[in-house]
Amino acid sequence: MIALRGIRHRFGAEVVLDDLDLDLDEGRVTALTGPNGSGKTTLSRFLLGLSVPDAGEVRGVADLRRAAVFQENRLCEQLSAVANVRLVLPRATLSSVVAAELRRTGLDDSDLTKPVRDLSGGQRRRVAIVRAVMAGADLLVLDEPFTGLDVLGKVQVMTWVRDHCAGQTTLLITHDLAEARWFGARVVTLAQR
Repeated sequence: MIALRGIRHRFGAEVVLDDLDLDLDEGRVTALTGPNGSGKTTLSRFLLGLSVPDAGEVRGVADLRRAAVFQENRLCEQLSAVANVRLVLPRATLSSVVAAELRRTGLDDSDLTKPVRDLSGGQRRRVAIVRAVMAGADLLVLDEPFTGLDVLGKVQVMTWVRDHCAGQTTLLITHDLAEARWFGARVVTLAQR
């Protein structure tokens, strides 16, 4: 079980998280909501091992493979969409398999081979999402993953993610409760301190 116990963290004099306990249900989506500044992204960084809380502990993640969609896409701009996704996959994975998944999220054939720096923001977002989901992690963290997608594109990508993440332990950080409902997530709301 993934559990955070007694998590406390501050930025300077500002306390962001104070004595927080949270369990992530294995094989399910947990949606983390709350106002800006309430500690959602900070909490995700603890789960990913990118930061350490001032106090408390994160249990059950040490041996897990983790993947994330951050608020920034964090792509290799000079590589193609297919090459960016293949970075996290076994070498034997065929480019055609990756291309098929990218197409299912709304990318055209012409988008698959050009450098991602030449794609639109929404297209780059799709690549970042596909890369994280296809990594096959034990824990998937999605931090505002659907930001920047138009309405129809958002539904298409959310459907793809839901289909591919079934049975995977996932933390979805979102301001949109409709997204949480779409995934059938257990909703945890952080309060502003």
